[in-house]
Amino acid sequence: MAERKAIFLHCDELENHPYPDQSPFKTSRAGGVKKTIESMGLLSRPNTKQIEPTAADEKTLQKFHTPKYLKALKEADDGRVDAEFLFMGIGTGDCPIFRGMYDYSALACGASLGGVEQILSKKAALAFNPSGGLHHAKPQQASGFCYMNDVALACLVLAENSKRVLYLDIDVHHGDGVQQAFYDRNDVMTISFHQDGRTLFPGTGFVEDIGTGAGIGYSVNVPLVPGTYDDIYLKAFNEIVPPLFGKYKPDVIVFELGADTLSGDPLAQLYLTNNIYAAIIKKLLTFNVPILMTGGGGYNVDNTVRAWSLAWSVLCGADDEQVLNIGLGGVLMETKEWQGGLRDRNLVPSEYQRQSVDPQVEAVIEEVKQTIFPLHGL
Repeated sequence: MAERKAIFLHCDELENHPYPDQSPFKTSRAGGVKKTIESMGLLSRPNTKQIEPTAADEKTLQKFHTPKYLKALKEADDGRVDAEFLFMGIGTGDCPIFRGMYDYSALACGASLGGVEQILSKKAALAFNPSGGLHHAKPQQASGFCYMNDVALACLVLAENSKRVLYLDIDVHHGDGVQQAFYDRNDVMTISFHQDGRTLFPGTGFVEDIGTGAGIGYSVNVPLVPGTYDDIYLKAFNEIVPPLFGKYKPDVIVFELGADTLSGDPLAQLYLTNNIYAAIIKKLLTFNVPILMTGGGGYNVDNTVRAWSLAWSVLCGADDEQVLNIGLGGVLMETKEWQGGLRDRNLVPSEYQRQSVDPQVEAVIEEVKQTIFPLHGL
């Protein structure tokens, strides 16, 4: 896969509109990824290129968001306060009002749509927007640090161009905004692996949520118990995603790579290492279709930067090269914990953890197979 051109979508402007200091959502993560991969030579390979995105215009944003909502975002950004904004999720604890929130969101959307353009024009087969993955935003509501939904827009534009889209979301939080957008459609299949909504925001994404009308069977949810670790997570992925991919036969994958599934994330309780991301991306590459990869959650900034840097290295075919195993991580990121390079050390689950987690994840795997697979002839 090393010969497939990979595009990294980022510009300095994305770091000029930080969320308020008290917000756990840090826009600086994307810049940290760029600094890391650039220092390791992973933006200067023959098959890689950085592209500076442009902001999505209002007409494009209106493919998903309502004019009324976009107007409210602009007015809030300009300092106007209106009680109605709260009903749209604007000005809440997780979606505070701050200068630049409209411009940041439109630029993040533009980056993902830039990846779509690269894929549709066949200029590149692989693209990564670490500032994307804003999957909670609804047509007229901000939610979960997300004001505009870049991944829903990306899927919509791809579908408009007659592409069958597999939207795969492995953020620790359910991809509710994207699922809702395509719940009654079969040209975009959404698959979300996430911590069980009974234990985590947004409280949605259960196995029985399978779509309506033409979309029945095209919304797939894999809710996971706290403590889920690498081996059992990968088993769930391998038993669910490849069979559905084989039946659905998508033309392109939109992949939301939230890093808040990592052990130690302050907002969630899964127990993964970034090795799981590398394994999943390697599997997706074997499907031999274009991939638009985005960021998402991830609230331990250092761990998220390392995870997304590793993800880029795998996407562009450099993961197995010596450059990733010569101890540069600790020097570049100024932390001795990274002396082994970008990959996390293995986390061995306790016997108690295995006995508690395994049966529950196995049960979810079987429930998905019994609920979804027959609808696709599996």
